[in-house]
Amino acid sequence: MIAFSIAAPISWWASQKWLEDYAYTINLNGWYFAGAGLLTLIIAVLTVSSKTIQAAVQNPVKSLRSEE
Repeated sequence: MIAFSIAAPISWWASQKWLEDYAYTINLNGWYFAGAGLLTLIIAVLTVSSKTIQAAVQNPVKSLRSEE
């Protein structure tokens, strides 16, 4: 969240400056960046949650036992 709060305004400003040079421009709203940040947060939470559940369900004896 800290990285996003630093990167979002910088990327908005850089995108605005870059898009000024085109004949057909669009207005960049903050919702584009908020949506991208929210989507990234959802993907991160789902990934960490699935790996945590996957590790919790496994049998610890099986991982500690030697497979020789």
